[in-house]
Amino acid sequence: MKNKQSVPFSSIWKTLKPFIAPYKWSYLGAIVMVVITCIVLAVNPSVEGGITSSLLEDVMSGTGVRFDVVLRLLVTLFCLFLTKTVAQIIETIWLTNAIQSAMHDLRDALHQKIHRLPVRYFDHHQYGDILSVITNDVDTLSNALQQSFINIISGVLTLILAIGMMLTIDVTMTLIAILLIPLALLITRLVVHHSQAKFNAQQNALGRLNGTITELYGGFNEILLYNRQQQAMEDFRAINADLQVNAFQAQFMSSLISPLTSLCTYLIIGSVAVVGSIFAMDGVILIGQLQAFIRYIWQINEPLSQISNLSSQIQSAYAAMGRIVTLLDQKEETERESLKQLDNVKGQVRFDHVHFGYHENEPIIKDFSVTVEPGQMVAIVGPTGAGKTTLINLLERFYDVSGGSIQLDGVDIRDLSRQELRENFAMVLQDTWLFHGTIYDNIRYGRLDARKDEVIEAAKRAKVHHFIRTLPDGYDMVLNEEGNNISQGEKQLLTIARAFLKDPQILILDEATSSVDTRLEKMLQEAMHNVMQGRTSFVIAHRLSTIRNADLILVLQEGNIVEQGTHKELMTKNGAYAALYNSQFAQSES
Repeated sequence: MKNKQSVPFSSIWKTLKPFIAPYKWSYLGAIVMVVITCIVLAVNPSVEGGITSSLLEDVMSGTGVRFDVVLRLLVTLFCLFLTKTVAQIIETIWLTNAIQSAMHDLRDALHQKIHRLPVRYFDHHQYGDILSVITNDVDTLSNALQQSFINIISGVLTLILAIGMMLTIDVTMTLIAILLIPLALLITRLVVHHSQAKFNAQQNALGRLNGTITELYGGFNEILLYNRQQQAMEDFRAINADLQVNAFQAQFMSSLISPLTSLCTYLIIGSVAVVGSIFAMDGVILIGQLQAFIRYIWQINEPLSQISNLSSQIQSAYAAMGRIVTLLDQKEETERESLKQLDNVKGQVRFDHVHFGYHENEPIIKDFSVTVEPGQMVAIVGPTGAGKTTLINLLERFYDVSGGSIQLDGVDIRDLSRQELRENFAMVLQDTWLFHGTIYDNIRYGRLDARKDEVIEAAKRAKVHHFIRTLPDGYDMVLNEEGNNISQGEKQLLTIARAFLKDPQILILDEATSSVDTRLEKMLQEAMHNVMQGRTSFVIAHRLSTIRNADLILVLQEGNIVEQGTHKELMTKNGAYAALYNSQFAQSES
């Protein structure tokens, strides 16, 4: 997600515009309320100055205070402030609704985008960093829009109206006062130019921090097991320190705008006070007008100060939006223009001279060819790194082949949509995945329209029904987010039941029985044997005793098939498979 250069504002606006457009009337309504508020603020100093001038005139003339005039002006002030309050309340309601709705749509778009990204993207990015975009970066953008959108509009209107009211008092003093604007803009431009890179670094450091936290807590048991708490804390401290340094530099540099702008404001006010006093003594302006004029200078200073106060938020939001745009612009999985459909899938799978590598010029699968007939159980064995799991990734189209083809019932799987292809598969991995919910919902995830009796039947086939019945709430027991309120073997059984429920034409088992004991493994083998009848199945297994009954065993080494055949045939050859099998047997004997 890290950007070496800032994303252009044009790209940011192009991305953000579709999320803002549906709520344009709420934004426009809020802007109208802002205009009303700014007009009220522009009139207030004149009314207040009128009260001062009236009181001073009455005192100087000796006629006594005209309370009716003062009361009328006070009532006018009250009405103006009431109008301003009501307008601000309405503006807040409309703006908040529009911004939060837009952020809701943006989060939804990011979530949908993630589902369209290729697996390769997640292999090269930390999950925590991706999570940081959807949470922290969107929140940063939301807060900035909530705080800065109206303030920028009101600031511009306040500047225009204040300058207009000042011109009605005196042109010379107005020319002196508006020198504040170019000075403030110059200060802001210089500071922002040097601080934006720091804000980009701050958001990237925050993403790395989230990624590190996700990794550390995801492997917390291993950290304790290997007594690596100190190393974990040092890793965290290093990234946290990096975030601290970047955040300090970004916030410090942006905070320079406010004191520098205030210094310019005081110099301008001093100059206007001297000139205005001379004009007042000469009778060119009234004392109340001088008072109002100084109030208008503060009205000019206020939006400039707001910009300085919001500069850190705006720059953080700019950096956050850059990361959001980067994610939304990632290349998605594509399908061929002309797709085919398969009816009544039989389950014949053919690997035809397949070549593949995760990195260019680093092939893992080299000229791999084999035909698996419908209903066959195919075992894939070989040392680590031989390409066993890679074959499954290609079969499921998590990755596409670099050369050759994979065919399902004679059709290149690239001519099928990924959704249609995967409808015919069920897969059980060594790393189980369960979500926060009931056991019933976790099993039903394999087929969401399944009835409860079908869920129970799948659990019986997976030999897990009896275990579920012993739990406090049975099928209604709620698993926590990590699924660690049941054992690893029990989690594996639930994922197998989920695969059984889907009733696929092709079944993939990647070390699916590695987390259960020998007695339970035997029961599972019997159950899986029944479920595999009439279905094509691929089994990746390191324990070769579990695949002795396979119809075809493929022995892989460095991406090539070095042997294939049944267990009996391969043992007779006394080759690579026999060496693997005998080494495991010898280990078990020892």
